[in-house]
Amino acid sequence: MEWIAVAVVVALVVYAVLIYNRLVRSRQLAAEGWSGIDVQLKRRADLVPNLVETVRGYAGHERELLERVTELRNQARAAPAGDVAARGPIEGMLSATLGRLIAVAENYPDLKANQNFLQLQEQLASVESEIQLSRRYYNGTVRDLNVLVESFPSNLVASGFGFAKREFFETENESDRAVPNVSFGSPPPPPRETA
Repeated sequence: MEWIAVAVVVALVVYAVLIYNRLVRSRQLAAEGWSGIDVQLKRRADLVPNLVETVRGYAGHERELLERVTELRNQARAAPAGDVAARGPIEGMLSATLGRLIAVAENYPDLKANQNFLQLQEQLASVESEIQLSRRYYNGTVRDLNVLVESFPSNLVASGFGFAKREFFETENESDRAVPNVSFGSPPPPPRETA
């Protein structure tokens, strides 16, 4: 009888060690994922001054938009590197504002033809794509970690060793979530009034 109790205790300890190791692995994957996002956000932040200066040379009267891009870049750089909840909304606003800045180029044919602007636009598109890939990876690792932290019995080990849930990296830009308005050809006829 005694050996059964010892076997049960040993099995529980082995199971707790396995859960602990899964929690550590999940936490490290989430940290790796955030590091990937952080690198891409820094790359984008480094592109912003060059992009602003290039656009300023052709579209100086777009001053308000250029100032907003610079302000958001500075806010993003000032936010604590590991504070996902604080950086998400700022980075989302920066993405949207950069999109508007790129759209301004449509009004300036000389700017659209400028080789420096075209290179910056291409680099920015590449960085934005990398940010999205990194974000998906990070959010997937955070999901896995959060499931382990909240699920029974791994939540017992997680709470005992101080593992906590992590925040997802989400943009707060409503336009990113809005359903696009798609129109093929002429607009639809107005709805008929019923009597």
